[in-house]
Amino acid sequence: MYVDSATITPSVGNSPNPVVPRRYRYDWALFSDWCTACDHRALPAPPSVLAEFLADHPAADGTQRRRVAAINAVHTRAGLPAPGRAEAIRQLLSTTRADRLARVGERVAQVVPRIPVTGWPGGLFGRRDALILTLAAAGLGFEEIARLRRTDITAERDALVLRAAEGWVRVTARSGVEPVVVYRNWIEVLGFLDRYPSAKLLAGRLDKGASLSVFADSARRDEQPLFTPIDRWGHTPYDPTPLTGHSIAALVRAHLAGQAPAHKRPRTWQLTTKSGEDASVPFVVNIELDQGYYERGIAARRGAHTHLQDVTDILDGIEDEADKILADLLLLLDQPTAD
Repeated sequence: MYVDSATITPSVGNSPNPVVPRRYRYDWALFSDWCTACDHRALPAPPSVLAEFLADHPAADGTQRRRVAAINAVHTRAGLPAPGRAEAIRQLLSTTRADRLARVGERVAQVVPRIPVTGWPGGLFGRRDALILTLAAAGLGFEEIARLRRTDITAERDALVLRAAEGWVRVTARSGVEPVVVYRNWIEVLGFLDRYPSAKLLAGRLDKGASLSVFADSARRDEQPLFTPIDRWGHTPYDPTPLTGHSIAALVRAHLAGQAPAHKRPRTWQLTTKSGEDASVPFVVNIELDQGYYERGIAARRGAHTHLQDVTDILDGIEDEADKILADLLLLLDQPTAD
């Protein structure tokens, strides 16, 4: 479904004297000479160049894997991302892996459109899980997905660009599922919680099917994990912690097997009407702060600091007066009484 169609390696200065292990010298020389003849850089080499090299030098699978191992080893020793670990190369070297990912992609294309994006709490879990499935179908490992941070993924017009362990991965639309749309659905939630960290406010929006698109662009792009655990009340950890690779693997397998967990609204979030029917708790969902809200708050704090700067001296004076009164009282008590 989603294939790592282009992995982009950051531009790094070429190493004039790469360290080549003895057993890989012939394969590296073959690759280096080919790069020179084709006007490509051998170090660092993007996965697209490696794919072109393998196409120009057909050989048995074992030979191709040895060549890729050689090129990876030289890059790794130079402190550069190994191009042979890109998903596109891994699929070239393993038809079994390519077939498996194709089957996963077909299944994900069936599952994702049926995952809810509205309603509480199904819409919350659904938006997160849909993006996880999309990335898994693109060939990212479960641990790679778990390590993703908000700043590691960028949406272009028709594709997602992710910073994975070995470079940048481009995920394009396949089989009717738009990865950019799936990504924005989840980012809208994160942006809303950045501004209004309240599960109940978010529940009100999702229950009404209200648009959250305005919050997508305001979502923070920082080192917080992209995917976090969510409890049954829809709360995420106060100190953001990422989902583990094991949890992501379990979620993916459950969805692909048609056994995704059912998320029901907690009973404490329901009211009972006179007719005995359940009614949603009314939430305040439209909170708009005017432009001067923060300025007024800062001005009030500055004024309080100015007017109360003498409070400490005043309290010290009161304490001194209290000490004098106490001393006079003790003096009166010590005086002898007349007979």
